[in-house]
Amino acid sequence: MSSYFAEYSVALFWQFVLAWRVYFERGFDVIHACNPPDLIFLVGGFFKLFLGKRFVFDHHDINPELFEAKFGRRNLLYKMIVALERLTFATADISIATNNSYRKIAIERGRMRPDRVFVVRSGPNLERLKIVPPEPSIKKGRAFCVGYVGVMGAQEGLNYLLEAVAHIVHDLKRDDVQFCAAGSGPELEHLRAQANALGIADYITFYGRVSDEELLKILNTADVCVNPDQCNAMNDKSTMNKIMEYMALAKPIVQFDLAEGRFTAQEASLYARCNDPVDLADKMLELLANEGRRRKLGEFGRRRVIDHLAWPHEAPKLLEAYEALFKPAARSARAVPDGKQYSGRW
Repeated sequence: MSSYFAEYSVALFWQFVLAWRVYFERGFDVIHACNPPDLIFLVGGFFKLFLGKRFVFDHHDINPELFEAKFGRRNLLYKMIVALERLTFATADISIATNNSYRKIAIERGRMRPDRVFVVRSGPNLERLKIVPPEPSIKKGRAFCVGYVGVMGAQEGLNYLLEAVAHIVHDLKRDDVQFCAAGSGPELEHLRAQANALGIADYITFYGRVSDEELLKILNTADVCVNPDQCNAMNDKSTMNKIMEYMALAKPIVQFDLAEGRFTAQEASLYARCNDPVDLADKMLELLANEGRRRKLGEFGRRRVIDHLAWPHEAPKLLEAYEALFKPAARSARAVPDGKQYSGRW
């Protein structure tokens, strides 16, 4: 905990320093801040109280649920995090929620007026997520590839993925599937050690942090993509960018049955029983055995991104939020940020 205290204290200091620098060099009307942690309201609140600036809270993570997912308890520190979240909402002129679950939290737990909370989803950038030819060497001579991209953290449920791989390799005697995991995080070395302990190190490649080019090679090579996020309160209410990245590349998905994950993917995914690695494995193999079904799910996902989830569908919602932000002061002539530069949790 001491490392978190030191990190957040240094970050808060430099946030104040940089805010003052921008204020004197260029000036600004709004501080648009995202979390975690829920501390930047101190910067926004200061400039709001003493200099009349506006504060926009861009709600990226539900920190109380994140704390519980990471540490498994609701202690005094948890209550402090809930209080900081409440103060953040109280300070905000408007709040931007990444989905309807977050909007509900802003209204009910954050006590914000419904007309001051706007849902602006993280839309995939289709100019970045290109469909390119697969790279056969990634499969390491095996017939199939299952891909994962994301943070290597405790709440991402990668232990379930490793248990699913062990079930496929040892219990079902399958040696024709290569698993590829791209991304870095605090659990990466532990996951590599766990793969060794389970006797599956040859069947899963941990790439660590990779370039966009390498990431596209891995995901475009995958026959199926997986999201093993643990079933808990945080993941159930959170929209995961990796799901939309998979969909943008027309990849069929397997994930646990979480509310926002199902809302995003709909028919682009199969849904395994919560926190059940055997069912997760069975669902992956079910798709690997049926190329036509994989194609159908992938095509549905890409079409859903193009028609509903890509950033051009969300940019007008951000502009609407900024119009509401300035409306009380009748400053309709004020410029608002270029929506193309906003990336949400992307």
